[in-house]
Parts: sequence; structure tokens; C-alpha cells
Amino acid sequence: MSDNELGAFLRARREALTPAEAGLPAGPRRRTPGLRRAELAMLAGISVEYLARLEQGRDRNPSPQVLGALSEALRLPLDARLHLRNLLKAGSHHQHLCAAAPAPTHEVRAPVRALLDRLGPTPAAVVNQLGDLVAYTDGFARLAGPVGLLDGDPPSLPRYVFTDPRAREVYPDWDRVADQQVAALFLSVTSADPYMAGLVQELSVTAGPAFSSRVTAPAPLRARSGVDRFVHPEAGELRLAYEVLEPAETDGQHLVVYLPTDEATETALDALMGRRPGTLRAVGA
Repeated sequence: MSDNELGAFLRARREALTPAEAGLPAGPRRRTPGLRRAELAMLAGISVEYLARLEQGRDRNPSPQVLGALSEALRLPLDARLHLRNLLKAGSHHQHLCAAAPAPTHEVRAPVRALLDRLGPTPAAVVNQLGDLVAYTDGFARLAGPVGLLDGDPPSLPRYVFTDPRAREVYPDWDRVADQQVAALFLSVTSADPYMAGLVQELSVTAGPAFSSRVTAPAPLRARSGVDRFVHPEAGELRLAYEVLEPAETDGQHLVVYLPTDEATETALDALMGRRPGTLRAVGA
């Protein structure tokens, strides 16, 4: 990072955001059309003095939570939040720490792959400890592809839920789904896991308080079964029962299987999969 890229970026975005865009009155005559430092500090919930230190380069290690709050206050789009996160990562003094935890694997063991293949049209996916979708059935692709859930590289459940605006329409019970994503992430997290720490830092910046407030709150228990409402552009609203299955191997991966809970969802899924009626039988809530 050059002399003060982080501070320069924050100041430039502050001066480019008008009070009207931030939901504030214009107030008296201004030297710049953008926000005053005090206004941004108020919106982000930090002190004016601390914001000044950040912009002037006297503090170059803000927490991800602070950058997330600033991103929200500055109305930053996702690409700008990612850039801000990269600036923080580039300026970190902790990059030399060795990884004490194994890297999340994207390889699926042969028996699990065979099981996935035998599920046929049933929507099912293998997920690693970071929430990456590392393998899935054709049924899952038909369910998740049209809503953008498979757009990432790799596709990521927590990134989709917290940073893709489509997620709040796809999941009518978004708050509960978001709680469960955080619970799943922190089920096996340790302070020595730099991969999980990196994802938490990233989402704290890119998603802001929607994610970081859940990290600091008491974590809910992870549900290994339940029902999700899922709105598909072709099939409409579906009620899907899910079961989380964990193979014996300790590679951090688990299998999630989705089944219809009622006849309407059963019929809609069969049509979506191009199968004869009754292929995916409803299991009840």
C-alpha cells in the first residue's frame, strides 16, 4: 500500500457523498458538496477524532467492524467495499502469521461424491467450513442457479446471503437464515484459524453491521434440520425441509439435502426438475 491509500479512499468517498444521498439535511453553505467529517462520524458511530486519524493516516489498522460501519454510512457498493477490505488487508501487520489450521478443502471424497450422484434430482450440496459450495446435484443447480447463488468463484452461502441484494427476496425469512449462516461459520471456529478470520474480516467490511452485529451477539445454536422458504423466479415460493448430514471424516464438509414439505412445493419442484409428478415426495414440515 502506498503512503495513505486507505485514508485517501475514505476521504474521497466522504467528499463524493452528498448530505441528501446520506439522508441528511444540506444545512448551511458548504465549502464542499460532500459530507463533513463530523457528519460521517455520526452516521458511522465513531468519533470525529478517530475518523480524522484514519483519513490522515495516523491510524492505519481500523477494525473490520469500523470499516463495515463506514461502508454503510458511505453507501458503498459491493465492489468499493471489497476494495476497502483489500486496502485493510494490504496494510495489516499480521500477514506473516503462519496458518495453524488446515486450509478449507474444495475436493470432495469419492464416497461423498457417489452419494451426491445417487441423489439424482434431489436438491443437495456439499458445503465446507467456510460455507463454500464445493459440489451439488443438478437439482440444486436448477434451484439455486437462477437466483444467483452459484455466481461466486467459488459459490459461497454466507457471501450470497450477506452481500447479494437478491438474497433478501429469495429468503423471505432472511434474518433467520442470516443467523444460521453465522451459527454455521462459528460452529468450529478457533482463534488459530486464519481462513475463518479472513472471511469474518471480509464480511464485516462488505456486509457491515448486518454481519458484524451477529458476530458480536450471542451465537444461536446451529440448526441441523428445519424448513426454509425459498422464492424461485420460475417455481414461486417453495417450502423446503433441509437436513444437514456430516460424514465421518473430519474435513469440515457437510451435506445439505432439501426436500419439499407440501404438495404445492412437490409439484413445483418436479416441474422445475423436468420430472414426472411424484418424483420428489413431500415429507411434511
